[in-house]
Amino acid sequence: MILTQTTEISLKTQMEDFAAYNQWANKTLVDWLKTKPVEVFTKNIPSSFPTLQKTLMHIWDVEQGWIARLQGMATKSFTWEGFDGTLEDIIEGLLEQSENTALYVQALTEDELMGDCFFSIPYVGDHTVSRYEILQHAFCHSIYHRGQVITMGRNLGFTDAPMTDFMFYLLRVKRALHD
Repeated sequence: MILTQTTEISLKTQMEDFAAYNQWANKTLVDWLKTKPVEVFTKNIPSSFPTLQKTLMHIWDVEQGWIARLQGMATKSFTWEGFDGTLEDIIEGLLEQSENTALYVQALTEDELMGDCFFSIPYVGDHTVSRYEILQHAFCHSIYHRGQVITMGRNLGFTDAPMTDFMFYLLRVKRALHD
């Protein structure tokens, strides 16, 4: 089996692949976490965020913030405005946002992906960046924090973490969908 691609792949295809991967990886992670006792979600564990629940909320919060910016909508951040929902609300919100992100990417044209998006971040400033680069950032951000969730689980004694690598997705999940 040859693993190299010999034909050129469009930016749109690449971004659609990443969006589908992000959706699959978030669902895979959440499905694994749902098998764990509910009390572990609020247990303090040294990491970027002190609990699994807050880390999941951060993944959701940041993804929805970037997609809102890309769509020219006002962003609402749990970090600044608070969140009083349940763990189930966070899980459902994360999965719904991942699906909405994938649908958003599918609706974009190649030119729209290449197009610039202006945004402002408090304490950082005003910036203009292409849509595809913002999407890359959002996906990489989620990858980073999914890794933290796995490590936090490991610190809780969980040894059955799922494989959520992009290459695993390409070889086992995406190919299975097309076979």
